[in-house]
Amino acid sequence: MSAYDILLQPFNLRNLTLRNRIVSTAHAPGYSVQSIAGERYRRYHEEKARGGVALTMIGGSTAVSPDAAAPFGQLTLAEDRAIPHMKELTDSVHAHGAAVFCQISHAGRRGRWDSGAWITPVGPSAVREAQHRSFPKEMEPWDFDRILQDFQDAGQRAVAAGLDGLELLFGGGQIGMQFLSPAVNRRMDEYGGILENRLRFPLQIVEAVRRGLGDQLVLGVRITADEFFEHGLEQPECIEIAKALSASGQIDYLNVMASTVYNWRAASMSMPSMGTPLAPYLPMAAAIKEQIALPVMHANRIIDFSTAARAIEDGMIDLVGMTRAQIADPHIVRKLMEGRVSDIRPCVGANYCISRIYAGGESLCLQNPATGREASLPHDVPKADTPRNVVVVGGGVAGLEAARVSAERGHKVTLIEAEPRAGGQVNIAAHVTWRQDLQTVPQWLEDQCRKLGVDIWLGYMADTAMVERFDPDIVVVATGGYPSVGEIEGDEHVYSSWDILGGRVAIAENVLMFDDQGADSGISCADYLAQRAKTLEVITPERHLGVEAGAYNFPVYLQNLYSKGVRITPDMRLLSVKPQDGKLRVTMRNEYTLEQDTRLVDQVVCDNGTLPVDDLYDELKPASKNLGATDHKALMEGRPQTLISNPDGKYMLFRVGDAVASRNIHAALLDSLRLCKDF
Repeated sequence: MSAYDILLQPFNLRNLTLRNRIVSTAHAPGYSVQSIAGERYRRYHEEKARGGVALTMIGGSTAVSPDAAAPFGQLTLAEDRAIPHMKELTDSVHAHGAAVFCQISHAGRRGRWDSGAWITPVGPSAVREAQHRSFPKEMEPWDFDRILQDFQDAGQRAVAAGLDGLELLFGGGQIGMQFLSPAVNRRMDEYGGILENRLRFPLQIVEAVRRGLGDQLVLGVRITADEFFEHGLEQPECIEIAKALSASGQIDYLNVMASTVYNWRAASMSMPSMGTPLAPYLPMAAAIKEQIALPVMHANRIIDFSTAARAIEDGMIDLVGMTRAQIADPHIVRKLMEGRVSDIRPCVGANYCISRIYAGGESLCLQNPATGREASLPHDVPKADTPRNVVVVGGGVAGLEAARVSAERGHKVTLIEAEPRAGGQVNIAAHVTWRQDLQTVPQWLEDQCRKLGVDIWLGYMADTAMVERFDPDIVVVATGGYPSVGEIEGDEHVYSSWDILGGRVAIAENVLMFDDQGADSGISCADYLAQRAKTLEVITPERHLGVEAGAYNFPVYLQNLYSKGVRITPDMRLLSVKPQDGKLRVTMRNEYTLEQDTRLVDQVVCDNGTLPVDDLYDELKPASKNLGATDHKALMEGRPQTLISNPDGKYMLFRVGDAVASRNIHAALLDSLRLCKDF
């Protein structure tokens, strides 16, 4: 008997039997096309069903009204055109034994006025929404009527689409939560003031949706357990809300979350990143479960089976959402059932998935490039028809993934790494304490490589002779990059972020750091310095620090920096560093006025990405069949690389990751999977 058997037990909701207790909760991955669930959206959820999940929820905050904003590419159930596409998705998921719910909502004030239909956002009161910068119109009586009708119509469309149920989002800053929260609802009529009044419209929404759904399909509500926001809902009042929803007799379960999205700090708390405790809000979900007779679902940083099983065994919840865990590996349930838990690619909590959505892109996993690309990239790599000898030079994440995928293909793979430890730049990044979980990425890759029989040589500086010793058919250069401090006069007096994070130099008392990239590497180095330098100033030519840091991560960085008294100076470019009286005289220039300023400091640190370590690649090119060329058209179409420009060459040669150009972990892994799956 497995310690996790309870996770595989079936569970009943109304007339629906779920095959186990593991759920993928609703989220908007940004894969929709004109708010419709197309092929990409369908394949994304179908993969989870194939991977064994009991229930996958589509359409995070799916719009029920034409005026409901969709800033993150949400789906729509406001129009009949959505039905056939949603029906196709539902049928494909059902074919693999999983159930499908759709989460629906009206965004209310949560959206921009100058996008979509360009209709003024509405809310219970004219209280500005900070994230989307909108001033909503206070709802009038006719707004209540039309929105309630829209909710009822959405319920009817859900039936037509063959869905198993709907979930109402009364959290996440949506209209239900806006009415419930005293931080937003300032009304003085029957919809505002005391909790009984603030509950009125949400309960009317529940009734409207139930009318549309009928008695057969499941209806749930997602609520918050505490807004963690001044003048917002606190835990005792949230418990009363749960009791009122339960007493309505109209719903079948509650899905409990925490925090809100009224500002960036609160939003980051709603989806805690790496470095935070596992399942931080599970006790709050349990407190609600104690007070109601309905089943309770909960998802928040539950990324391992031990935590999930304990939550159900202890009666804290009934269904466990492992949503980010299934973005990292959609086959977690199947692997659990097959006794292959160690093969599960673990979620590290980097929040790359949601941060990309806030940056206007689609949701992608930091470490699994196949997620969201199911039409072109495999989660299970198939065997090749002909085994080959593959040599990979470089043991960072790009090299490890190249070796793993090539070994999955059935090739004989040798990996050569100059350092005594695999992991490359990730090992450096993980020195920032709260980001140490990043080490899990190369650790999992290396474990998989060893299971697959990859011949790993650590502590060897590869040269042409060593590579050719293995008689390769294919050589993949994944030698990474070396740190750049940028073009600064006196750069010999400047240390890189690697020097600091790698512990190569002692940290001085008075430090100035120049972040010329805006990525995590710069602001995380500043975070590291802030814990150790006596005084620290961080300058950047951008309008604000960490311009490319994720939306759910930069609040953590800034909280750490401000709490240590760090001076942050935007719009400034570092020009020169010169010794002066035992210190360093720094000259900087404002990007807009072009006026110069100076500082006298003990140490200067710069982050400006990396430059490729390409010496070996250049040495290997003359003896390669393709002279290092990649056929990009074949790469994008999923075909093998067959360009031959040197018929007398010995091997095909490719490079991946930062050996090509400075990017990030996801790009490095994508390079390797996309290329090597066709070897």
